[in-house]
Amino acid sequence: MTEVVEIQKARLVMAVRKGYRNWKTQFREDFGLDTRLSDLSTRTLVSLAHGKDRSTFYLLDLIMNLENRGSGFEFSEIDPKEKIAVLDRYLFLLDRIRFEYMKRLGWLENYPGEEYTLVDLVLRFERLAPRLQANTPTLSRDHFAFEEFRSMNMFEREELIRKLIPKALKHMEDHSTTL
Repeated sequence: MTEVVEIQKARLVMAVRKGYRNWKTQFREDFGLDTRLSDLSTRTLVSLAHGKDRSTFYLLDLIMNLENRGSGFEFSEIDPKEKIAVLDRYLFLLDRIRFEYMKRLGWLENYPGEEYTLVDLVLRFERLAPRLQANTPTLSRDHFAFEEFRSMNMFEREELIRKLIPKALKHMEDHSTTL
């Protein structure tokens, strides 16, 4: 039994190494099994949060390598059903990345899933995502819309948070040279 556990751990370590290989080259940081979004530099977070071009590749590459589906370069070649599964994970991670940025701006107090590693968010997606997606990030008490947020129902709160995402992306663009 111990041998099986050791083999599984070794496979996971190899998948993590492959998943972060392109990240290390691009972002020049160390990433590993225990990396949480809060561990990423602001520069890396901003790069991933835009959800365009190369940033999409890095998230797809991480997901596909961790799940043993190939690399991000092979995304367009995978089966449509697999593609949907990868995109579900991608959008889930993209939300958490944007929430982390908004938390750093002081707009959010916390967000669902911030305690998990990136590896856990991908590999435990089926178990974690439904619960995490059912909860809304908590707006910071210092945010100008906090009183309004407090009086809203769950759906209105989520709508307000989602409306902040384009503002956060704009903030990133406006401050990209200072990050």
